[in-house]
Amino acid sequence: MKPLGFVFRTAPHGVSHGREGLDAVLATSAYSEDLHLFFMDDGVFQLVKNQQPALVLSRDYIATFKMLELYDIDNIYVCQDSMNMRGLTKNDFIIDITVLDEMGIKTKLQHCHCVLSF
Repeated sequence: MKPLGFVFRTAPHGVSHGREGLDAVLATSAYSEDLHLFFMDDGVFQLVKNQQPALVLSRDYIATFKMLELYDIDNIYVCQDSMNMRGLTKNDFIIDITVLDEMGIKTKLQHCHCVLSF
């Protein structure tokens, strides 16, 4: 069976897309073991350490990304170009990730049966 893909493209606070995407990933993990998560554009900020969402009156759900390991979700890809444009390195993230260039992301996305974007 082909994997299901989840693409995160929005910043974590101000809109609920990231939180809803994470909820969808965790719920879907009960039905499928082959999930691939992609963080692109401002979505790379979803995984940045030491966020302070209370300052903008938002809920702190970012730490919940650490639970992905407990759900055996380890196919987590971050776009190198998006990281570079935002001045981020692999050390800035709260979980272990795989960094791919844009072509690598596109290749992985093409292998997904279905892709949901948040």
